Amino acid sequence: MSGEAPAPKQVVAGVIVRAERVLVCQRREDQTFPLQWKFPGGKVEAGEELERALARELDEELGIDAMIGSRIATSCHHYANDISVELHFFRVDEFSGEIENRIFRQIRWLEACELEAESFLEADRELVRQLREDNLLSS
Repeated sequence: MSGEAPAPKQVVAGVIVRAERVLVCQRREDQTFPLQWKFPGGKVEAGEELERALARELDEELGIDAMIGSRIATSCHHYANDISVELHFFRVDEFSGEIENRIFRQIRWLEACELEAESFLEADRELVRQLREDNLLSS
């Protein structure tokens, strides 16, 4: 056994912005990290480009065809259950289709100042702080 930690899982998340509000999603009771809030997105498949993975995830989770914008942050986090993630956040200002809640307990549009009131996944918390402090939701 080499003792080396496995490479972190590559994960993407969309910061979907509309009228200076961002879409956030609450995990269901039966999911890993139950009832925690997150930005929509998920795991990158082997050989998949980050932007393509995010577009696929947003279609699967919310039923939208998103125009993936620029990467606004990357977060590396190691959870207590030996899961490490490298999470890439992309801004999404445009999408087609109506947002449907396909897998979450609930979804909400929140202003940056409202985000810290919710219990976010640990890997998302630094971005939550940045959104509030740096006013990243304004156009």
